[in-house]
Amino acid sequence: MPSLTTGPDGRARCAWVGDDDEYRRYHDEEWGTPLHGDRALFEKMSLEGFQAGLSWITILRKRPRFREVFAGFEPAAVARFDEADVERLLGDAGIVRNRQKIVATIENARLVEAMPEGGLDELMWSFAPAPGARPQEFADVPAVTPESTALSKALRKRGFRFVGPTTMYALMQSAGMVDDHLAGCWRIAD
Repeated sequence: MPSLTTGPDGRARCAWVGDDDEYRRYHDEEWGTPLHGDRALFEKMSLEGFQAGLSWITILRKRPRFREVFAGFEPAAVARFDEADVERLLGDAGIVRNRQKIVATIENARLVEAMPEGGLDELMWSFAPAPGARPQEFADVPAVTPESTALSKALRKRGFRFVGPTTMYALMQSAGMVDDHLAGCWRIAD
């Protein structure tokens, strides 16, 4: 597979975008852009957890419904969800209906709520590595790094679930903690 693809607008992009309009928008507007705030990072962590075992495009297409049924991923609101909410969510075909992931999202919201304001943001960003060499091709992009492993361990120690090292590296990429836009991609910031 080539490392870059050229879109209908003539711009070279990371090839994982393919020819999907939603992936192109996500790549161009969100992926790799620094993201801060407990609510935003809680949403990102939750959606990355729901993605485990699925394709990201599945989650991306379901994201509007996830936001609707998970109260905009406001940790305080999600922390108040109970068993009736779990059953409601399990019946919603607009999201990924996995009991373990739904319950973990609710429990993770409670853990975020127990942290001081800004605590999740501070914790996650404390594991952002120093900028490294720009990846030249897909083979240069790791699935796991020492930093994502350390972040995963720190979150798990606090009781968070569905935050494995691979999931946390995907979060680090999408939240701009690392910049894995490949050499030649129009989104390169440097």
